[in-house]
Amino acid sequence: MADGISSFWGPVTSTIECCEMNYAYSSYIAEFYNTISNVPGILLALIGLVNALRQRFEKRFSILHISNMILAIGSMLYHATLQHVQQQSDETPMVWEILLYMYILYSPDWHYRSTMPTFLFLYGAAFAVVHAFLRFGIGFKVHYVILCLLCIPRMYKYYIHTEDTAAKRIAKWYVATILVGSICWICDRVFCKTISQWPVNPQGHALWHVFMSFNSYCANTFLMFCRAQQRGWNPKVKYFLGVLPYVKIEKPKTQ
Repeated sequence: MADGISSFWGPVTSTIECCEMNYAYSSYIAEFYNTISNVPGILLALIGLVNALRQRFEKRFSILHISNMILAIGSMLYHATLQHVQQQSDETPMVWEILLYMYILYSPDWHYRSTMPTFLFLYGAAFAVVHAFLRFGIGFKVHYVILCLLCIPRMYKYYIHTEDTAAKRIAKWYVATILVGSICWICDRVFCKTISQWPVNPQGHALWHVFMSFNSYCANTFLMFCRAQQRGWNPKVKYFLGVLPYVKIEKPKTQ
């Protein structure tokens, strides 16, 4: 949206702006609420990382939590500056992250172990190079949605084969957060002119960040539970401070 006060970062060069007045609170932060709303994503990913390291989960989950943090930091840089380079620091990690989810979801039944990570790594690297030179616009959104849709069948398979009630509840929270977050994102994009005339802007895109922070955490936690079941680690869902779910495992002594 139109600038509020003078900009430290110069003219907007990103291809997307959200329904929030630019530089309304600081000359250093273009979209204030869209920037600070990434903090929950960093904190939740840090909690997940500590749990994964403390219980010695497979490295893939540590990398997954770190990728969540990188994405949140990239999003903060993008919304703080509204520069094209920083926009890439948001969009490229989005693709890398979803490729990592695809690996975690499909690798347990993949017979040729080296082919999947090699292909996904090369795909992610190629995308980063191409994305550095080209502006995809709507093409990026279509590409990202397709990658997300490829994860759904496997996620659903894990859900129907999970009997633990608490783990199923986490999966349901995963679905609920992405649905509510998507509604916030769509309203922010489609009804911006109307929302801008309201006395208070509900900051739909910022809410999207918050809901997707919990969405990623729920996805990671559910996948950690499913993987622990596959490895015979007797997983149980516990709650940090009685609210935030996490997975507690008991590895056999031989492991």
